[in-house]
Amino acid sequence: MGIYGQDWASYQPAQPDTSGLSFAFVKVTEGLSYINPVWHTQRDHAKANGLVWGGYAYPHMGNSPQAEADFFLSQVNWQPGDVVILDWEGYDPANTNVPKSTQAAYKEAWLRYVKSKLPHNPVGMYANVDYWRNVDSTGYYGDFLWIATAGRNAGDPGIQANWLFHQYSDNGVDRDYCHLSSTAELRAWALSFQPSPTPAPAPSQETDMPQWITGPVPTGPQPTVVLLPHGSAWSSFNRRLHLGMDQISDKPATGAVRVALHNGTAWHGIKNVPLDAGKGVVDVDITAADVKLSLQTDAAGVSYSIEVW
Repeated sequence: MGIYGQDWASYQPAQPDTSGLSFAFVKVTEGLSYINPVWHTQRDHAKANGLVWGGYAYPHMGNSPQAEADFFLSQVNWQPGDVVILDWEGYDPANTNVPKSTQAAYKEAWLRYVKSKLPHNPVGMYANVDYWRNVDSTGYYGDFLWIATAGRNAGDPGIQANWLFHQYSDNGVDRDYCHLSSTAELRAWALSFQPSPTPAPAPSQETDMPQWITGPVPTGPQPTVVLLPHGSAWSSFNRRLHLGMDQISDKPATGAVRVALHNGTAWHGIKNVPLDAGKGVVDVDITAADVKLSLQTDAAGVSYSIEVW
């Protein structure tokens, strides 16, 4: 059981049919000068339809691999989860006279260089069985191998290497298979190269208090929603919301803020809190069960701060 995708170049429409697809790999550049004129539209179409997207470069292996990689990388505003691919083959006039040892060295250098530039994206290569068996000399394919064996059943490329994608047909459009079980699993794999966020240190009554969240409350119908520090480490601490008016002039500042608390299940404690500059800061208690709050006001110059102590 697996999932299916396609790879697109300028030969395909700008918005191909995505029915039944989980991923699409799009040609972006070739050599040092060619750019697929519809790659932006193909990428945006793939992403808009929920597909995992990858971009690939076709090499002219007599050139510098670093120069071609830089040309390719500079075309794309790479995002987390984007898949980065070298289309490693060379049956065209630009490559047929390049020695196979140079082609093998190009592959090694391109993959390692691009990975150094995009360490948090999957960087791998496409190769057909001929190149994999007769040109490759190291077995190195970066983070993944996309192997092409047209004419074999999807998922049966006929090699022993640990492949992830299989191009099994080029009838009309290149058709691909991935042995992962779902689009969600493929997306999770593509995002797994992102660094894990550093967890916040647990609060300590002796050294880390008080903890503060602060900010302005914009005026208008769209409320400000603030996520609160939450979890077992905070359960024994008190929390309080402070609301006040910025004192920009001597003019008395008054107004009100609509406050609502959310306990993870429903909003509650909804009330309008009046503000009066003559009374100083207005406090609203927050329980340890509350995970976020909503603030809304039509008064200018309202600020908030949340204290955990």
